[in-house]
Amino acid sequence: MVRALWNDEAGFVISTELLLVATILVLGVIVGLVSVRNNVVTELADLAGAIGALDQTYGFSGITACNSGTAGSAFTDATDQCEIADGTNGGDDVAITVSPANGQ
Repeated sequence: MVRALWNDEAGFVISTELLLVATILVLGVIVGLVSVRNNVVTELADLAGAIGALDQTYGFSGITACNSGTAGSAFTDATDQCEIADGTNGGDDVAITVSPANGQ
């Protein structure tokens, strides 16, 4: 009976093929998730750049009519982390760099 079990190779090919296919699938999923991660980080960097580029400066002059009037008001946008002193964005996604793990 031990000899019969030792010589039985009925499931060997199927399990080897299953192991090979599972390994290829896992490697493919890992590569796909890395690609998704890089694209999500890039999109979030684009969103951060768009929010940072919003001009928050506003102002209006005073209004006077008959016996009433209002004073004007103004607000100047402060320089954000990635902005140059003139209020422009210092470049596309200056503070965020996405690069492959091998440094290329």
